[in-house]
Amino acid sequence: MQINSEFNQRVVIRPAEYEFIPSPLKGVSRMMLDRAGKEVARATSIVRYEPGAGYSGHTHDGGEEIYVLSGTFSDEHGDYPAGTYLRNPPGSSHTPFSAGGCTILVKLWQFAHNDLEQLTINTQQSEWLPGQAKGLSVLPLHEHNGVSTALVKWAPHTRFGGHVHPGGEEILVLEGVFNDEHGSYPAGSWIRNPRYSQHTPFTAEEGALIYVKVGYMGANLLGDKFITEN
Repeated sequence: MQINSEFNQRVVIRPAEYEFIPSPLKGVSRMMLDRAGKEVARATSIVRYEPGAGYSGHTHDGGEEIYVLSGTFSDEHGDYPAGTYLRNPPGSSHTPFSAGGCTILVKLWQFAHNDLEQLTINTQQSEWLPGQAKGLSVLPLHEHNGVSTALVKWAPHTRFGGHVHPGGEEILVLEGVFNDEHGSYPAGSWIRNPRYSQHTPFTAEEGALIYVKVGYMGANLLGDKFITEN
């Protein structure tokens, strides 16, 4: 299955364009943002669990990255409320479920082979750092070999200078409205900018909170094999 799998192209998906498709397990549906592969795939998805839904126990051979967008996500290791960031490295296993329902961002097969850190961060209880421009605050989540993931808060009427992303950039707008010279992106928008793309982002009166990942294109990740083999 190939969905937005040409990574040299810019992709923008706004929440009005979401189309959730039932997964193989009852009560779990997926909005596929990009995907290369079959049921086992290099994939980025927004996944909804209805109350009481869950998956059987399974192993993530290519690793799994999760950000809990709403509700509470759970497995046998604990409960993870909205705002929790999780990394389950290659070879890890669990039995996920949600008692009350939840929505999560999930990235599969996007780990380096030697990225083996298990990580759980409750961002609601974490310390934010000053950003590189006035009006920006940053909460670093993970970094490995130049691939960085963070949350970034943008105060209203904040502007960041034009810049280039040699390793590409992925953004999910969590709150407010994010903008650049190419358009405006309300909460729920997903943006994937290819390698060496450039833009000049800013906010208006709403401000914004975004999840952002940079440096992962061309980084020799485990799931890259699905891009070339399918």
